[in-house]
Amino acid sequence: MRVLITGACGFVGSKLAHCLHENQSLFGGPIEIVGLDNFSRPGSKQNEDLMKQLGVHFRRGDVSNPKDLESMPAIDWVLDCAANPSVLGGMTKESTSRRLIDGNLMGTVNLLELCKQHGAGFLLVSTSRVYSIPAMAAIPLVSCNDAFALDKDACLETGLSQRGIAEKFSTSPPLSLYGASKLASEILALEYGQCFEFPVWINRCGVLAGAGQFGRADQGIFSFWINSHLRRAPLRYLGFDGSGYQTRDCLHPNDLLHLLAKQMQTSSKTIPPICNVGGGPTNAMSLKQLTSWCDDRFGSHHVESTRETRPFDLPWVVMDTKSAQVHWDWKPQTSLDMILREIASHADENPNWLSISQG
Repeated sequence: MRVLITGACGFVGSKLAHCLHENQSLFGGPIEIVGLDNFSRPGSKQNEDLMKQLGVHFRRGDVSNPKDLESMPAIDWVLDCAANPSVLGGMTKESTSRRLIDGNLMGTVNLLELCKQHGAGFLLVSTSRVYSIPAMAAIPLVSCNDAFALDKDACLETGLSQRGIAEKFSTSPPLSLYGASKLASEILALEYGQCFEFPVWINRCGVLAGAGQFGRADQGIFSFWINSHLRRAPLRYLGFDGSGYQTRDCLHPNDLLHLLAKQMQTSSKTIPPICNVGGGPTNAMSLKQLTSWCDDRFGSHHVESTRETRPFDLPWVVMDTKSAQVHWDWKPQTSLDMILREIASHADENPNWLSISQG
């Protein structure tokens, strides 16, 4: 079986390439991995040697350029990890909004055309950011143990429960340009799969985190916070009265692989093609709680507080993974503490990681 991984030198793509290589038995036989990356993100070049070590047939190219896919060998599956993953991407007049849409949406179209050509299956690593920003901002919350949590006494909207945000939660705009590009990619992927009869599976991921994630506040908050705390770099709680109570769940990419393996091997046409994938409530943490964890490990470090807000900041995003559990017998295996300790160990060993990540 030959698998194309796009964004192969990004954090998620490189982790999944390594997992595929190390766990080929999960897929019932040998796997040949083809990797594609355009090195647009600072830090991604660091993973090129890993591709060589894993025996990945690596190509430098851009999914938004159809010519970069023309010489691609016949493939069985596309694992699409290529995207500008920042919710703030393209949101200013000076930023490259068109480039974000070209990469996130038109890149998906080009990959779907490739699947159409080869009869290959399509796996999309999507995002929790396809859900409606006003609806998520209106989720009833309480403050508890230095974090936001669902108000147990409130009447909850469709797609919302104590397990988190489910697939039926609203996807009505506004979503951000990033979220809109990913939701449009999902819709087109489902249409292509239906029209040309190839399998499509869409995994809406919460925050993915682990060792080697690029330390950027808008794209890898857990890595950014831990590395910044260890190096005594400036940190700030933004918005929400400067409380630091904003909360996210966290998932290790290794756990995602086991779901992908099941999706690539099923012939079922009755399983819903979209599922939420995340750490859920047990793997959720606020920035304030993360600071306390870092204080215990590295010693105390002051964090500034400001009421300044950024577009599309949300107080609480936790994924409900019940559908993945019911249909795929899947749940995360890596605890939040294990993920944090892995990031911290990597930070200890790589003192220049923040500068490498941020370019």
